[in-house]
Amino acid sequence: MERADRLAERLGLPVRDRHLLAQALTHSSWLHEHPGEARGHNERLELLGDAVVNLAVSQALFERHPEEDEGVLSARRAAIVSSVGLAELAERIDLAPDLALGEGESGRPAQRPSLLASAFEALAGALFLDLGWERTRDWIIGIAAAEIEAGVPPDLLKSPKSRLQEETQRVGVRPVYRLLEAVGPDHDKVFRVEVSVGDEVLGLGTGPSRRTAETAAAAEAVEVLEARAAEADAVRVGQSGGSE
Repeated sequence: MERADRLAERLGLPVRDRHLLAQALTHSSWLHEHPGEARGHNERLELLGDAVVNLAVSQALFERHPEEDEGVLSARRAAIVSSVGLAELAERIDLAPDLALGEGESGRPAQRPSLLASAFEALAGALFLDLGWERTRDWIIGIAAAEIEAGVPPDLLKSPKSRLQEETQRVGVRPVYRLLEAVGPDHDKVFRVEVSVGDEVLGLGTGPSRRTAETAAAAEAVEVLEARAAEADAVRVGQSGGSE
């Protein structure tokens, strides 16, 4: 409970359920090593928090940028709620030191954007259950204010397919899109597409047309590649720091 108490004090929010907050900080790897503990891990809260964060950011972008179309707003949101984006928000509240992690995960949590992002979503889920929608929304918007208010980076104006093409060209390969299925009547068909780079499937997407499904798959693939690049950069920084 000490971790939860420290975090609650740092957040400056009237947190009532410290047990729920402690659960949000608990990774499944820690619970596997401490099976006698009563608290659960944070994966269910992460699922809830994912929806809470997405809605909070979507509402803020919609209200702040009335001149932008849905494509730009969607790209903005995707950048903020990506693993890399949420890891940055987690670092702003210094979340890593309070996480309960198993032996294999505890060395350098800051080098794992996906781990920090998941913990941030779990925290958002816990705050939503404890404090309600409005307080949690305002807290998320406050932390992400710089990204929400910022001008549009040029890369966000490119389509996900163009961005994926650029990323893969650096290693001399091209993304390959494959239609997995198209189900439903003609007036309400749903397409499902995967995109591969080399022998690896990097993204899955669905949509009302093959084109929109390919775009969704490309967006997921770009997020995967960006998260990997961020983790590799963090490892290099850690190694260079350790060698000094």
